[in-house]
Amino acid sequence: MNVVRALVRRPGRLAAEASALLIAVLVAFPLYWMVLSAVRPAGEIESSEPRPWTTSPSLDSFHRVFEQQEFGRYFLNSLVVAGTVVIVSALIAFLAATAVTRFRFRFRTTLLIMFLVAQMVPVEALTIPLFFLMRDFGQLNTLGSLILPHIAFSLPFAIWMLRGFVKAVPEALEEAAFIDGASRARFLWQILFPLVFPGLVATSVFSFISAWNDFLFAKSFIISDTSQSTLPMALLVFYKPDDPDWGGVMAASTVMTIPVLVFFVLVQRRLVSGLGGAVKD
Repeated sequence: MNVVRALVRRPGRLAAEASALLIAVLVAFPLYWMVLSAVRPAGEIESSEPRPWTTSPSLDSFHRVFEQQEFGRYFLNSLVVAGTVVIVSALIAFLAATAVTRFRFRFRTTLLIMFLVAQMVPVEALTIPLFFLMRDFGQLNTLGSLILPHIAFSLPFAIWMLRGFVKAVPEALEEAAFIDGASRARFLWQILFPLVFPGLVATSVFSFISAWNDFLFAKSFIISDTSQSTLPMALLVFYKPDDPDWGGVMAASTVMTIPVLVFFVLVQRRLVSGLGGAVKD
């Protein structure tokens, strides 16, 4: 009886929970279909009557993926690119956000507006100019041609997001640290950095996903040296216009998704507090 009364009294909450569950199912279904297609036999994948299950799962598609000689190198290259982008962009964004928040200087507002404008420009429109820029600097066919653009594109969002976290730290805390004899560098790294760390984690997630899933830059800047290719390029090995290996494509996509899921699991607590604004007066 008490359960029935509770259900009657909270129809809004039940509706919200049902909506959240429905949205979760819709979001998770493509992932489920990707994994299902990766473990299906070739005959079921090519069937004209697809079913949302399989009665004879197989790991043949994963075997074909890991038998590719360059797959391990692609995986390592993706880790290097994504890891470098996350670390470098986080440090630069932290210092830049502190500068535009704590210091008053000429053209500060103009600089912040430029950060917003930079995010409005589509990446596709800058690919060709970036190609010639990388060619002139001799960075084509190197991982640097992938790292530098991703750092540049992730910084505006990261700086804007971290600016709110830095601003939320009361200036009285900074003044108290200076009175106690702390230098500006010590306050920056031992006091301010831990307080805004949740925001750094939140911005790092977006930087990691963007760099890890990048296909446009990898296809445009890595032309001849396949040893410098990243994991998304491995999908092209299995995709052939005349005879695509959909099982291999889905298996490779599943392997690509695992590091992202692991990264989310490791930073989920910091991510939630970062998106919600963990810094308090």
